[in-house]
Amino acid sequence: MTNSGKGFRCLLAGAAIAAAMGFSEPARAEVSVSINLGPPPIVVAEPPALVMIPHSQVHYVPDPQIDVFFYGGYWWSPRGERWYRARAYNGPWGVIARGRVPRAVAYMPRDYRTRYEHERHIPYGQWKKDRSRWDRQNRKAHKRWEKDREQEWKRDRRDHGRDDRRGDRDHDRGDDRGGDHGRPGR
Repeated sequence: MTNSGKGFRCLLAGAAIAAAMGFSEPARAEVSVSINLGPPPIVVAEPPALVMIPHSQVHYVPDPQIDVFFYGGYWWSPRGERWYRARAYNGPWGVIARGRVPRAVAYMPRDYRTRYEHERHIPYGQWKKDRSRWDRQNRKAHKRWEKDREQEWKRDRRDHGRDDRRGDRDHDRGDDRGGDHGRPGR
């Protein structure tokens, strides 16, 4: 048994040396793992300043890097095709169905930052202290504001769709103007 043990070890050592020298074809294995975790997480490291949108109960974070709104006791953020919601500004954030996003937030004008940029920026501590009073004062005006934003959003979508269809017809006729017809911002 000692001779067979020594022979086996020599055979094993020889195979290892041959493999190391390249005498044997190395096994090729490829592994590809793809995990889609969605967009990067929403990280708000410190309490954000907020801007109260006049005549509404919607507030937004003025940081231009990410869209974050506060409305109805929740923080809301669109990320690509998905919406996220959290109870606190620093999360945890969870995906929410688009149909469950309040109209006031979902129909926010695309140009809300420029439209409301001159409104007062409120430090988080002051906002948290006075928010419920401001919301009560704006309750009636908010309903009108919400309806106006919804109508504006739908009109813009309808007009944008009309421009797209017209652009397709113009393209078919050889018109090189495309769908924007010289209008800025489209």
